[in-house]
Amino acid sequence: MTSGTRARRGGRPFSRQTFDLWLSSQRGRRLLEVEQQEVRRVLPDVFGRHLLQIGSWGHGGQLLTGSETLHSAVLGTVSGLGAQALTEPENLPVLSKSVDAVLLPHTLEFARSPQAVLREVNRILTDRGRIFVLGFNPWGGWGMRQAIGLRYRAFPQGARFHGVGQMCDWLELLDLEVVEVRRYGVGFPWLESRSDGDPFDIGSLTQPLAEAYLLVAKKRVIPINRIGKVQRAQIKPLIGVPASEARSSTANFENDQA
Repeated sequence: MTSGTRARRGGRPFSRQTFDLWLSSQRGRRLLEVEQQEVRRVLPDVFGRHLLQIGSWGHGGQLLTGSETLHSAVLGTVSGLGAQALTEPENLPVLSKSVDAVLLPHTLEFARSPQAVLREVNRILTDRGRIFVLGFNPWGGWGMRQAIGLRYRAFPQGARFHGVGQMCDWLELLDLEVVEVRRYGVGFPWLESRSDGDPFDIGSLTQPLAEAYLLVAKKRVIPINRIGKVQRAQIKPLIGVPASEARSSTANFENDQA
């Protein structure tokens, strides 16, 4: 693959200096506050052992507060921001099917190959895993400024925006089901955060122009029932129960296997 192809597919990693400039701006800090609230709203829905943030956005595990998983960690892309380790999102040093949820905070905008990042995330997720994507809307304020050649001085350069429709197509190819799209922003349009499908009001008309979005997706799991598994799962423990009940359970099991 040529560098020109990569440039069309994805963005360029940002540096610590440009990211600090963004977080020092009023809009950058305000956006991070809103995103922290939005992520905190959905993290309690994650059950399991491991939650992983891939990409540097905020300081340390700032976005992971509120998680109820046993363990959480940040694999960053920018040094000095409190990540547990640095990595290339397209090549994760993580075992397959070992993570219960993954947060991608604007990681895809700055990844050279966003589709490769999503494939890696899909690989490491468990069968009931969830993915949370924070993204900038190409039709929002920052996206339109970029399209016409205007630059917001503090905004990290090198981003390539991906719309909700494109994200849904990519996730569909990986057999991931989108369960929520939440739109928000800190500039025009000045509206409260809204989810697609909320009751219609005047704010629904400008909802597609929101500056950023949170997309929640989950793996599609097709239960597979094997013969004999159900009977084994229904057997009660033999220790700590009356002997007659233990014998009865054992006899039923032997009859089922006959």
